[in-house]
Amino acid sequence: NPGKVFWVELLIAGVVSGLVIGLVALSITLVFGIARFPNAATGDMMTLGAYGALAGHAGTGSLVLGGAIGSLAGAAAGLAAYALVFRRLSGRSTVSMLIASIGIGFLLRAGLALAFGHAQQVFQVPLVRPWRIEGVRVHPNDLRLAATAALSLAVVFTTVYLTPIGRRMRAVADDPSLARVCGVSPVRVMVALWLLAGAVAAIAGVILGLRTVVSPEMEWERLLPGFAAALRLAGPTSAVHTSRSPSATPSASRTFPYYDIAFLVCYNLKFILWRSKSFLNLCLFFREL
Repeated sequence: NPGKVFWVELLIAGVVSGLVIGLVALSITLVFGIARFPNAATGDMMTLGAYGALAGHAGTGSLVLGGAIGSLAGAAAGLAAYALVFRRLSGRSTVSMLIASIGIGFLLRAGLALAFGHAQQVFQVPLVRPWRIEGVRVHPNDLRLAATAALSLAVVFTTVYLTPIGRRMRAVADDPSLARVCGVSPVRVMVALWLLAGAVAAIAGVILGLRTVVSPEMEWERLLPGFAAALRLAGPTSAVHTSRSPSATPSASRTFPYYDIAFLVCYNLKFILWRSKSFLNLCLFFREL
């Protein structure tokens, strides 16, 4: 059925693009939940990750190594931004931190334009014929990129919720003064935060660069949807507080409006699974329904 094939292909495209937006929104909500300001340099860290991966791929010939180099570049940029700027502005107002992040974004963008120029560049990867499954065209690279984005989301949430540094990050997000009294080092938490947020944004940039083109202005296509996803799904609190994760809803609805219904159902199911403490609690929940 051509109509069903059209819908399924749109669904796949929306999921892949939405996972990229989910990574951007995750980086934004991490910083907002702990450092308490919206990081406007997230998009430029994405661009830095894409250029780092592009240079790494050209130098090593390996796309995996190139992606690793790009994520390391994003993590290094996040750490440098904290050490050189945000740590010195600690205690200032949210507006001051936001303006500082805008300045860091301008600096990164100008530096990348100076180093690589404004011309659009692409990853030199071999062309792959799409798979046909029941008439639906599925590109193998899209599946690999979606799996990479999903794995990155899983790693970040495992780090935040199942590791000692993650517990410290959540303690600082809940009550910084109480966490400091309990012996939690704010500096270590902030270092971990900026390494994680920078790496996540860079991975989103690498995936976006592989799917489109790499240019100093490439982040504008995903930065605003990323902020929209962070506001829409995290609400007034952050994913660090509420255990909610950004999903593909904004991208899917942007691809086709009717996807709001399907992704709302998927998000609600994911939220139920996320909040369940055990399989028994989940069974009891459905039994009560």
